Amino acid sequence: MLTETATPGDKPRRSAASPAEAVVLGGGERELQPLIAHFPSSPRAAQLARRHAVRWLEERGYPPASDVSCTVALVVGELAANAVQHGRVPGREFGLRLALDRAAGLLRVEVADAASAKRLPTAVPSSSPEGESGRGLLLVDALAVRWGSAPRRPVGKTVWAELGLSSQLPTE
Repeated sequence: MLTETATPGDKPRRSAASPAEAVVLGGGERELQPLIAHFPSSPRAAQLARRHAVRWLEERGYPPASDVSCTVALVVGELAANAVQHGRVPGREFGLRLALDRAAGLLRVEVADAASAKRLPTAVPSSSPEGESGRGLLLVDALAVRWGSAPRRPVGKTVWAELGLSSQLPTE
């Protein structure tokens, strides 16, 4: 269980859209902007991406120990680790985007990297029971409503997962 959100000094590079800015959706419902952040392509940055996702969820009423937060932490951690391990391009960052759709009861996680030469994942890879790796997308597949990947323009790919929120959504 993840019990901390971030340590002082753990700050990703954020895009122009600040996650704290509010927007009004079509039905007059108030929602905060998605989290959009970029991290250096390193194992430590994958951990920071997970922590920032948990903090972002906490700001929306999902405590770090909640099922939603723990699930998102696991999925972000797996996708970010894959971006670092398999999509790393020296000098390039990976991006994280989280978007909450309360009306649909979904949270979309997107992790983008700069490696376009790699084949995009289309299905869950098989893994041997004795292997030390290869289970990340199995976990994502088990936890997500759906997941997939898409080419990223001008270069790279984005792997995404949509996670169902519990029926007891926090109220704002």
